Amino acid sequence: MDVLRKNTDYALRIMGNLSGNYGRGAVSVRTLAKEEEVSYQFACKILQKLQGVGLVESAMGPTGGYRLSRGPKRITMLDVIRAMQGDISINRCTKGSDNCPRQSKCGVSGKLCQLQQRVEDFLVDVKLQDLL
Repeated sequence: MDVLRKNTDYALRIMGNLSGNYGRGAVSVRTLAKEEEVSYQFACKILQKLQGVGLVESAMGPTGGYRLSRGPKRITMLDVIRAMQGDISINRCTKGSDNCPRQSKCGVSGKLCQLQQRVEDFLVDVKLQDLL
Protein backbone atom coordinates (compact mmCIF):
# COMPACT_ATOMS: atom_id res chain seq x y z
CA MET A 1 0.00 0.00 0.00
CA ASP A 2 1.31 3.42 -0.96
CA VAL A 3 1.15 6.07 1.72
CA LEU A 4 0.98 8.85 -0.86
CA ARG A 5 -1.68 8.60 -3.53
CA LYS A 6 -0.94 9.21 -7.19
CA ASN A 7 -2.68 12.60 -7.18
CA THR A 8 -0.56 13.65 -4.18
CA ASP A 9 2.62 12.64 -5.99
CA TYR A 10 1.53 14.67 -9.01
CA ALA A 11 0.63 17.63 -6.78
CA LEU A 12 4.07 17.57 -5.19
CA ARG A 13 5.69 17.57 -8.64
CA ILE A 14 3.49 20.43 -9.84
CA MET A 15 4.19 22.42 -6.67
CA GLY A 16 7.92 21.78 -7.10
CA ASN A 17 7.66 23.18 -10.63
CA LEU A 18 5.79 26.25 -9.40
CA SER A 19 8.43 26.66 -6.72
CA GLY A 20 11.14 26.75 -9.39
CA ASN A 21 9.16 29.43 -11.21
CA TYR A 22 8.35 31.47 -8.12
CA GLY A 23 8.62 35.20 -8.82
CA ARG A 24 8.59 34.72 -12.60
CA GLY A 25 4.83 34.92 -13.11
CA ALA A 26 2.14 32.34 -13.66
CA VAL A 27 2.73 29.00 -15.38
CA SER A 28 0.04 27.59 -17.66
CA VAL A 29 -1.67 24.33 -16.82
CA ARG A 30 -0.57 22.91 -20.18
CA THR A 31 3.06 23.69 -19.40
CA LEU A 32 2.83 22.19 -15.91
CA ALA A 33 1.08 19.08 -17.24
CA LYS A 34 3.64 18.56 -19.99
CA GLU A 35 6.72 19.21 -17.85
CA GLU A 36 5.51 17.04 -14.96
CA GLU A 37 4.04 14.31 -17.19
CA VAL A 38 0.51 14.63 -15.83
CA SER A 39 -2.57 14.61 -18.02
CA TYR A 40 -4.00 18.07 -18.65
CA GLN A 41 -7.36 17.14 -17.09
CA PHE A 42 -5.72 15.68 -13.99
CA ALA A 43 -3.47 18.74 -13.64
CA CYS A 44 -6.55 20.99 -13.80
CA LYS A 45 -8.26 19.05 -11.00
CA ILE A 46 -5.13 19.07 -8.85
CA LEU A 47 -4.61 22.81 -9.30
CA GLN A 48 -8.24 23.55 -8.49
CA LYS A 49 -7.88 21.62 -5.26
CA LEU A 50 -4.61 23.38 -4.39
CA GLN A 51 -6.24 26.73 -5.14
CA GLY A 52 -9.21 25.82 -2.96
CA VAL A 53 -6.94 25.47 0.09
CA GLY A 54 -4.96 28.60 -0.76
CA LEU A 55 -1.64 27.06 -1.80
CA VAL A 56 -1.79 28.44 -5.35
CA GLU A 57 -3.38 31.42 -7.09
CA SER A 58 -4.66 31.61 -10.63
CA ALA A 59 -4.02 34.41 -13.09
CA MET A 60 -6.29 35.04 -16.04
CA GLY A 61 -5.40 36.23 -19.51
CA PRO A 62 -2.94 35.30 -22.25
CA THR A 63 -0.06 34.95 -19.78
CA GLY A 64 -2.30 33.33 -17.19
CA GLY A 65 -1.89 30.15 -15.27
CA TYR A 66 -0.98 29.35 -11.69
CA ARG A 67 1.60 30.54 -9.20
CA LEU A 68 2.33 29.84 -5.55
CA SER A 69 0.27 31.89 -3.12
CA ARG A 70 3.34 32.42 -0.92
CA GLY A 71 7.05 31.75 -1.08
CA PRO A 72 8.39 28.21 -1.45
CA LYS A 73 10.07 28.49 1.96
CA ARG A 74 6.63 28.92 3.53
CA ILE A 75 4.87 25.88 2.05
CA THR A 76 5.67 22.47 3.47
CA MET A 77 5.40 19.02 2.00
CA LEU A 78 2.82 18.29 4.69
CA ASP A 79 0.72 21.26 3.48
CA VAL A 80 0.53 19.74 0.00
CA ILE A 81 -0.17 16.22 1.26
CA ARG A 82 -2.96 17.41 3.55
CA ALA A 83 -4.46 19.46 0.72
CA MET A 84 -4.65 16.43 -1.53
CA GLN A 85 -5.50 13.54 0.78
CA GLY A 86 -5.95 14.80 4.31
CA ASP A 87 -3.83 13.72 7.23
CA ILE A 88 -1.45 10.81 6.92
CA SER A 89 -2.09 8.22 9.58
CA ILE A 90 0.29 5.38 10.36
CA ASN A 91 -2.54 3.50 12.05
CA ARG A 92 -5.97 4.37 13.38
CA CYS A 93 -4.64 4.24 16.93
CA THR A 94 -2.48 7.29 16.22
CA LYS A 95 -5.63 9.37 15.79
CA GLY A 96 -6.45 9.34 19.50
CA SER A 97 -8.07 7.18 22.13
CA ASP A 98 -11.52 7.53 20.56
CA ASN A 99 -10.29 5.37 17.67
CA CYS A 100 -8.60 2.72 19.81
CA PRO A 101 -9.89 1.79 23.27
CA ARG A 102 -6.68 -0.15 23.99
CA GLN A 103 -4.37 2.81 23.35
CA SER A 104 -3.60 3.53 27.02
CA LYS A 105 -2.44 -0.03 27.73
CA CYS A 106 -0.89 -1.00 24.40
CA GLY A 107 2.88 -0.96 23.87
CA VAL A 108 2.50 -1.01 20.11
CA SER A 109 0.32 2.10 20.13
CA GLY A 110 2.98 4.16 21.89
CA LYS A 111 5.62 3.31 19.31
CA LEU A 112 3.23 3.94 16.43
CA CYS A 113 2.39 7.36 17.89
CA GLN A 114 6.12 8.14 18.06
CA LEU A 115 6.51 7.10 14.43
CA GLN A 116 3.51 9.23 13.48
CA GLN A 117 5.09 12.26 15.13
CA ARG A 118 8.43 11.68 13.39
CA VAL A 119 6.75 11.42 10.00
CA GLU A 120 4.80 14.64 10.57
CA ASP A 121 7.89 16.45 11.88
CA PHE A 122 9.87 15.37 8.81
CA LEU A 123 7.15 16.49 6.38
CA VAL A 124 6.84 19.88 8.10
CA ASP A 125 10.60 20.36 7.83
CA VAL A 126 10.61 19.76 4.04
CA LYS A 127 9.74 23.00 2.29
CA LEU A 128 8.89 23.35 -1.40
CA GLN A 129 12.22 25.05 -1.90
CA ASP A 130 13.88 21.79 -0.83
CA LEU A 131 12.23 20.00 -3.77
CA LEU A 132 14.15 22.05 -6.36
